[in-house]
Amino acid sequence: MLGWAVTFLIIALVAALFGFGGIAGTAVEIAKLIFFVAIVLFAISAVIGLLRGRNPL
Repeated sequence: MLGWAVTFLIIALVAALFGFGGIAGTAVEIAKLIFFVAIVLFAISAVIGLLRGRNPL
């Protein structure tokens, strides 16, 4: 997911460079959304991992 966020950020930077402000703004918002979704999923995964713990061998 972070790869997608970086991709949309690069699209936004290139669009802004060529003067497409609307497309750049949209791409930045999509990149932010995907980034925060990835962070939330990581946090949920980390909490579940800590709660479950590891099984002793």
